[in-house]
Amino acid sequence: MRQSLSFLLSLLVAGVFFFSCAPKSAVADLFNGKDLTGWSFVVDGDTPAADVFSVADGEIRISGSPFGYMYTDAVYADYDLEVEYAWIGTGSNSGIFIHIGEVSCPFPQCVECNLQAGNAGTYVLLGGAMAEEYKLPEDGVLPRFPKIDKREPSSEKPDGEWNLARIEVRGGKIRSSINGVFQNECTDLQTEGHIGLQSEGGPLKIRSVRLTPVR
Repeated sequence: MRQSLSFLLSLLVAGVFFFSCAPKSAVADLFNGKDLTGWSFVVDGDTPAADVFSVADGEIRISGSPFGYMYTDAVYADYDLEVEYAWIGTGSNSGIFIHIGEVSCPFPQCVECNLQAGNAGTYVLLGGAMAEEYKLPEDGVLPRFPKIDKREPSSEKPDGEWNLARIEVRGGKIRSSINGVFQNECTDLQTEGHIGLQSEGGPLKIRSVRLTPVR
């Protein structure tokens, strides 16, 4: 009995540390600090992408209007992603897109880790994406933007200060923390896709986008 209990405890510990202990490869900087090489753009309307997504002082600048997103040319699966972001002026709305499949305007099929001020860490299921954990509202009607609420009170820094969003992806499992506080997880039906950074609401700056592949 004691041996069986020890075995079960070992399995539990292995599960708890699954994400942190999985073999990792070298960190890849998805933003080189100079330009937006390696990224493509979707913008709603006729506004040039360069007016919405640009680089200044070694940082990505996202205007917030009109709607749109920049997305990696490459497709990724199984990785740790870290994005450092800060609001320019008053906190507004934006998001990090995970598992972008079909690229469409203004919202692709993906799971959005919302960065909306005061609500960072909530998941929004865009473009028909679905997660196992999502529960329909009591009326049984699927909303246009299904959400899985974050778990803890806001862990964001004051407007203008740098925040760190960390997203761990293993197959369809997506786990997110904001400034070291675990906020959400879900199981997406997709297991790979492009990564995106959204324009919505107000101006945002990003100083690093780092991805560590996990074998």
